[in-house]
Amino acid sequence: MKKLLFQFDTDTHPSAFDTVVAYDGGADHVISHGNITPDNVGGLVDGTIFTRAPKDKKNTAIFIGGSNIEAGQNLLAAVQKHFFPGFQVSVMLDSNGSNTTAAAAVAKLGSSASLAGKKAVVLAGTGPVGQRAAAMMALEGAQVSITSRHIFNAEKACFAMKERFGVELTPVEAADYDSRAAAIQDANIVLATGAAGVQLLKPEHWQNNPHLQLLADANATPPVGIGGTDVLDRGEERHGKIIWGAIGFGALKLALHRACIAKLFESNKQVFDAEIIFALAKAMA
Repeated sequence: MKKLLFQFDTDTHPSAFDTVVAYDGGADHVISHGNITPDNVGGLVDGTIFTRAPKDKKNTAIFIGGSNIEAGQNLLAAVQKHFFPGFQVSVMLDSNGSNTTAAAAVAKLGSSASLAGKKAVVLAGTGPVGQRAAAMMALEGAQVSITSRHIFNAEKACFAMKERFGVELTPVEAADYDSRAAAIQDANIVLATGAAGVQLLKPEHWQNNPHLQLLADANATPPVGIGGTDVLDRGEERHGKIIWGAIGFGALKLALHRACIAKLFESNKQVFDAEIIFALAKAMA
């Protein structure tokens, strides 16, 4: 029986990246739909749960994507509301790669040193990846701050992660190089999750910082987010710090994404959100 993955994307155009990884993860067919909302998803969900016998439902699964994590979370909740005993399929949430990218980055940082009790700063952390990574580090016992150019955005992100994960994060306004350098002055861990091609720190802002132990940068587009690092860094030691670049931990991100897709088809009752995806990332790191 064919393994069918229904890609429900909250954006107008379903992500080509997610489609490719879905096939590489073992789906036989990927059926993509864009502009999916809680209001219009019902009929699509019904189509996935009423068409195959109970023993065959594991061969149908749902992937929720799009650029907006809040929209993705709302869509996941709406999809699950249509399930009832005997009529459900496995579902995965990874809006903007938030869960898989964040999980891979934090898992690699955690494979280099314990995160518990460390002070961590997520630079430009109000996007999907930054928010989820901050929450994952907090769940590992780190004291985590999220920076943004505007304090309101940082506060909003911290509140959202407290509601979702029950973690306490600290919002920090850091609009320029100097303020971001000040934000990481006492940090042990720095993760940069800014927009593509935007440099957040210069080399002199971190190289001589005696407190820093671990750095990771999710930006693969030149210039990198943390100047003086390289996208290919795979736990390289520079200036006494261990560095992970976007491609360096990106191999785990892709392997993790593919592994999650494959596992969706093992049974029809699974929900792959941040916690389960992060646990799998730690096992694979």
